[in-house]
Amino acid sequence: MVNGQVVTELGTRADPGRDHIRVDGKLLHGPEPTKYFMVNKPRGYVTTLDDPEHRPTVMQLLGEDRQKKIVGEHSKFPRLYPVGRLDYLSEGLLLMTNDGELANKLSKASTGVLKTYLVKVSGKPTDAAIEQLRRGIMIDRGRLADERSPRSGPARRDRVLTQPAKIEPVRGGDNPWFEVTLTEGRNRQLRKMFEEIGHHVEKIRRIGYGALVLDVPPGGFRELTTGEVQALNRAAAGKKVERKKVLPEPAQLKKPVPPRKRGGGR
Repeated sequence: MVNGQVVTELGTRADPGRDHIRVDGKLLHGPEPTKYFMVNKPRGYVTTLDDPEHRPTVMQLLGEDRQKKIVGEHSKFPRLYPVGRLDYLSEGLLLMTNDGELANKLSKASTGVLKTYLVKVSGKPTDAAIEQLRRGIMIDRGRLADERSPRSGPARRDRVLTQPAKIEPVRGGDNPWFEVTLTEGRNRQLRKMFEEIGHHVEKIRRIGYGALVLDVPPGGFRELTTGEVQALNRAAAGKKVERKKVLPEPAQLKKPVPPRKRGGGR
């Protein structure tokens, strides 16, 4: 049936996006609308749809009650998928969408989409070590279980040279912060890069992705504007995009709390 009329003639045309179509009494739905969201993933969540270890997932951040506040009480929320990954201990900007074509393009390192992170490390790397990271450094490829075949000699991890990275100091001290911009997204890449120069990564927060800058609080999310989606498509096509010059609060480091002064007696 099309718009309440039984169709008996072969070749009759109908538009599922505009017409009311039923087959054997069941209503056919048109194509699912594409949706795009920015999520601020907190530390301690996994970037998967479900987790066999029953850890919190980013999908729980998009709970039904929260969704209704964003898309409306009677609107259907599509099934979304994360673009790229942030590991369990990392936090920050994560894209969620049901646009598979755009997600695949954004995930390819060859498109050169810039991803910016705030990284806190243990100890003070030397200027020479940071320069080595900027030029590119050999790191382990893939996951920890991946090894080369024993046929080629003793089993050992595959190694790969990272692409050049932009690295700028943000805050000094015994455990300094750096702003790192990459075009790659290898498994635990930032952690491996700094470990190669002898420094453990304590915290990672992604604050930029293409033209997007993190502007929602931890655990929060919002739908992207039409202009932001267009900018993501330009970035996925390898075109240059501009970010906001002034960073929103969620993309900034909090000011350090000064130590309390001890009260002295006379």
